[in-house]
Amino acid sequence: MTPVSPDLELYRPNVGVVVFNPEGRVWLGKRAGWSGPHVWQFPQGGVDPGEDWETAARRELTEETGIRSVDLLARTEDWIVYDFPPEARGSKVARGFKGQRQKWFAFRFTGDDAEVDLTSHAQVEFDAWRWARLDEVADLVVPFKRGAYETVIAAFRSFAP
Repeated sequence: MTPVSPDLELYRPNVGVVVFNPEGRVWLGKRAGWSGPHVWQFPQGGVDPGEDWETAARRELTEETGIRSVDLLARTEDWIVYDFPPEARGSKVARGFKGQRQKWFAFRFTGDDAEVDLTSHAQVEFDAWRWARLDEVADLVVPFKRGAYETVIAAFRSFAP
C-alpha cells in the first residue's frame, strides 16, 4: 500500500471499479433498498489488511456484481477522496473515519451479461443494474460522492465513446 499522510489516516482505504462493456458503456448498480434519483453507483469497497489494490478491486467487483470476466485497462495513481455527509451514522463513521480515500480501476468486461449476479455474496449491495453512458453517471450518484466521480470520469474518459 502507498504511504498515507497523517490527515488521510482519517479516510478509510477503499477501491472503486468502473467496468466498461465492449460498446464503452459503464456498469452501474442501484443501491439495495434505496429510492430516489441518486441511488446509482459503481462497485466499491474496503481493502483488507495486506491486500494489494488490484486484488481488492477484483474481489469487490466479484462480491458486489458476480463479474469475474474483466481485463485491466487502467488505474488511478493519486488518491481520490470524499467526506461522508454530516448525517452519516454508519459503521465507518463509528470507527472514526471522516470519509474514504480511493484508488480506482477501469476494467473491460469480456463476459456475457448473464454473468452478473447481484446475490452472489451474502451482503447484497445492489438490487438492480444497467449499462449507462459515462457522461450521465455524475448526475446519478449521491451528491457527496459527485466530486470524486467527476475525477474518476475524467481519468477514464478515453475508454468511453
